[in-house]
Amino acid sequence: MSLKKVNTILAVAIVLFTLYLGLSFVLPLGTTFPGLPDWPGDGSGFPVIKGSREIAMGLAMGVLLVTGHRRALGWVLLMMAVAPFGDMVNVLAHHGSAAAAFAVHGLTAALIAVTGALVLRETA
Repeated sequence: MSLKKVNTILAVAIVLFTLYLGLSFVLPLGTTFPGLPDWPGDGSGFPVIKGSREIAMGLAMGVLLVTGHRRALGWVLLMMAVAPFGDMVNVLAHHGSAAAAFAVHGLTAALIAVTGALVLRETA
């Protein structure tokens, strides 16, 4: 299998999961995620803000993928890896589960960054 095909499969998976995650925060799907055991129940708007961010990230990556702008996609993937890294730091700073922070958010950031680097390597 070619590097381009592997990169495309990884990028599609990242885009679809990011959109699913965003919709899970915005729509009442009753889903909970590791590292965030209790949803803020005070009407803080946290789920909508986080969901909107995830949806915007998924759409940005998806548009670049669909339009074939592979080099820009690689750079955007590298940039988007900052969001789950920031989530990891946030979970750790607020005394959340270190295992969930590193296993969920840390690995997600690493996967997105590696995919971005692979796409950039493919287009070099």
